[in-house]
Amino acid sequence: MKKLEIYEPAMCCSTGVCGVDVDPVLVQFAADLQWLGQEGVDVVRYNLSQQPQAFAANPAVVKEMEAGMDRLPIVVVDGRIVSTGVYLSRVQLAQKLELPSKSGKPQLEIPVVAESCCKPGSGCC
Repeated sequence: MKKLEIYEPAMCCSTGVCGVDVDPVLVQFAADLQWLGQEGVDVVRYNLSQQPQAFAANPAVVKEMEAGMDRLPIVVVDGRIVSTGVYLSRVQLAQKLELPSKSGKPQLEIPVVAESCCKPGSGCC
């Protein structure tokens, strides 16, 4: 089982999806992490204000933070840092976790029509 760890900046709650001014990026990220859990990925989030010991216990995370707090969030896959300073999209997370290509956002298939169903000048298109 793949393990995904996210070391996030200090937030008022564990997901950052609270209060009156919710960041839509965090809302989407929370949904993407829930999806990853359903795909069998072990997902763990660490919030600097609530779990500082998790940050201190990981020397690679400490080293990144010494380079600047703008390095948060830090995304770790199976013990290896794969991203810093940005919340990854669902597709990016799936790639970093090497999930099968069927995973990720659903793809829409649009059929290719060889010729139009409307005659020129008919006004239907």
